[in-house]
Amino acid sequence: MTLHIPFDNTYARLPDRLFVAQDPTPVAAPRLIAFNNALADDLGIDGPRDEAELARVFSGNEVPEGANPLAQLYSGHQFGHWNPQLGDGRAILLGEARTPAGRFDIQLKGAGRTPYSRGGDGRAWLGPVLREYVLSEAMHALGIPTTRALAATETGERVVRDAAMPGAVLTRVAASHIRVGTFQVLAARRDEEGLKALYDHAVERHYPGAKDPVQFLDAVIARQARLVAQWMGVGFIHGVMNTDNCSIAGETIDYGPCAFLDDYHPMTVFSSIDRQGRYAYANQPDILVWNMAQLATALVPLMPDTDTAVEQFTALIHAMPARIEAHWREIFRAKIGLSSEEEGDHALITSLLELMAQQGADFTNTFRALATGTAPRDQFTDRDTFDAWAEGWQARLAREQGDPQALMRAASPALIPRNHRVEQMIQAAVAGDYAPFERLMQALAAPYDDPEDTFADLTRPPAEGEHVRQTFCGT
Repeated sequence: MTLHIPFDNTYARLPDRLFVAQDPTPVAAPRLIAFNNALADDLGIDGPRDEAELARVFSGNEVPEGANPLAQLYSGHQFGHWNPQLGDGRAILLGEARTPAGRFDIQLKGAGRTPYSRGGDGRAWLGPVLREYVLSEAMHALGIPTTRALAATETGERVVRDAAMPGAVLTRVAASHIRVGTFQVLAARRDEEGLKALYDHAVERHYPGAKDPVQFLDAVIARQARLVAQWMGVGFIHGVMNTDNCSIAGETIDYGPCAFLDDYHPMTVFSSIDRQGRYAYANQPDILVWNMAQLATALVPLMPDTDTAVEQFTALIHAMPARIEAHWREIFRAKIGLSSEEEGDHALITSLLELMAQQGADFTNTFRALATGTAPRDQFTDRDTFDAWAEGWQARLAREQGDPQALMRAASPALIPRNHRVEQMIQAAVAGDYAPFERLMQALAAPYDDPEDTFADLTRPPAEGEHVRQTFCGT
């Protein structure tokens, strides 16, 4: 093996009740689909990038030197209901690449059964692997904190879901895979020694300035508040915001039934398992607050005085909606060209969103049309109503300094991974055609640029018969 990854596996040195040491399960016939060379450079991965070797390593058939493979333990609230033990049921953490920018987990998803599989086969099929590859890299290009995709490989095996589907493995890179649920499982088991070890590790790795659990929680909340506002700004719906899918590093993680808005309706739900709309687009800020309250509860045993802990943590949780709102206002002001804030700006934004919801305006295209001045009124069925809003908007813009157009362009992408295009890409790949996948990856690498003519069709909302009404977990 010539591939070298600079591993330094600190998680593997935590108490072993936090994980199970286990190698990936080999696959029948690994074949490389995609490899992220730029990300590999950032991770310090050296050596000739032979496709056959890359396929063997990133399918799990060969464990690279210095790796310390393990499946992580966690628990969590799933749709508000407590599940006392979850964990990596189909993922193996190879180890942490140590770089000048910090350590980054390298994890194989679809790497075989683990003790946390709960009856599952531990595998992934091609669709969810390509979906996460495209969406996570698109989120990175959008400037939103996210896990990354390093590699995707075919396995040469079939995975049985509703039908027999081609198997695949995704190599995911994250600042870490520590979740709210990782803290919850130790707190629920009253394992204060393990909880303290995890806390110290998380502080050292992510928040070295935190002097105590109060400062740690405050720092996690700060990242989460910004993250959810960024999601809202591009119309992203995570779809399964359980506490086990909430990273304490403040990254978007676990792209299962996620999707992007087409026409704007604030209570839009795509996830097939979110039958009550708990994780609808507009509910996401409130759910993040709820998730942070669960983290606060798990941290209480680390505080010397319970009453003081509850008081301080409660104050942080109660202040969180205002922090999210401040980020939301900043992001949406930028989307209509406002770098400063005046009293009526919030009403100006919300009245536009209400018009969009009433008339089914496309979220991405409406804001991009405002940014480029390309007939934004054409996004609306009642153009006179839009014109009345635009009159007030133009009057407000006249009081702005700088370049509102540049501000809007930088805040409103021209391209997102639209749901129907992602589904079309998956269907083509299942049939053996990866050209749509490669085309999406090329186009979505520069989402804020005006697309080339060859990619202009990717800005189009779904036509009749193309709508994707439901998305599914990546099992």
